Amino acid sequence: MSPPRHIAIIGAGAWGIALAQNFARAGHDVTLWSRSSVDPTTRRLPRLPQVALLPAVNVTNMMPKGADDTLFATPTHALRDVAAASMGDGLVIACCKGLERDSYAFPADILRATCPGRDVAVLSGPNFAGEIAKGLPAAATLAASHLSLAEEIASRLASPRFRLYASDDLTGVQLAGAAKNVIAIAAGIAIGAQLGENARAALMSRGLAEMHRLNRALGGQAKTLSGLSGMGDLILTCTGPSSRNFRFGLALGQNADARALALDETHGIVEGCRTAPLLLKLARRHAIDMPLVETVSKLIAGDMSVAAAKAALMSRPLATE
Repeated sequence: MSPPRHIAIIGAGAWGIALAQNFARAGHDVTLWSRSSVDPTTRRLPRLPQVALLPAVNVTNMMPKGADDTLFATPTHALRDVAAASMGDGLVIACCKGLERDSYAFPADILRATCPGRDVAVLSGPNFAGEIAKGLPAAATLAASHLSLAEEIASRLASPRFRLYASDDLTGVQLAGAAKNVIAIAAGIAIGAQLGENARAALMSRGLAEMHRLNRALGGQAKTLSGLSGMGDLILTCTGPSSRNFRFGLALGQNADARALALDETHGIVEGCRTAPLLLKLARRHAIDMPLVETVSKLIAGDMSVAAAKAALMSRPLATE
């Protein structure tokens, strides 16, 4: 085990709380930045109210100073403003998934722009916040620009309950984390519309093929999509009932006019809804065909019915794999 570090977690949503619990459990000193105040009696926060924060987690609404490592668990659309207000010169790690509107930037690109001169890494993988908060075993990918840096970070942040695998493929890890949320919406629609498990498996497989095409165009590594941040996260998000994106798709498939209800029922941000149109525009910029992402974008916008989407996808020209 590496010596204890001062770790700052920016964002007290479910994932930020889970990360804070994980690192506190591993013996680190943790500062959790939150817009909400912790209940002093129960040590609980609104976004994961069933979890009582460990004593080593200090909650504050002031931006932490002097942390060895700062992990950003805010939504991607809020990352630029929050990161620009961060303090210190230590490592910064993006723990959010998706693309920034207008710039189509991945989280690591945003951190490079807002935290110049600081090492940047990305943490991504098949992790439900509730399970991490409970201390159940899990694994994730820790990516940085150089493998040696990724290995160094992974070795000091990993623990017996949270295994980290190093990667130097920032592009592939971040693309997988963004795209899997869109595919999970499609998987949820298939189940909600009673199209069957065969349809869900087909959508997951073809969605992965679309990810590979765009990943190759962006310069990512093919092997990344077979790992924890790729296939691992895709399987979890498309099949786990705790997935907000899957639950959104499920409600949308059950009633194509229930988009607002589906968003409300998830009790959180459905990143795939924000990501789908951005991912489609990014793919078009690189002349990459992503029919599944395009279909999900139309379904979310209300421009296509589930029946029309099924007909459109099933009538596409036959192709090879």
